Amino acid sequence: MIGKVLKYMRNNKKLKQNEIAKLINTKQNTLSRYETETTDINFETIEKIATLCDYSIYFKNNITGETFTAKDLDRKDI
Repeated sequence: MIGKVLKYMRNNKKLKQNEIAKLINTKQNTLSRYETETTDINFETIEKIATLCDYSIYFKNNITGETFTAKDLDRKDI
């Protein structure tokens, strides 16, 4: 499912795979494999792509409703 989300964000920003790949310092075929989910992607790369496409990744606690982003966390919290 993450591959579809990555592709949606990229297309919504009207960017081509090779444009995003260059910006995150990877190859176009690697980005293609992320989008088709034939290669695993790490969280840092997902966050880079989301940021380039003007999206934020939020985490929500379903019980308390608390939300935060990865940038909200202190390294000591992990």
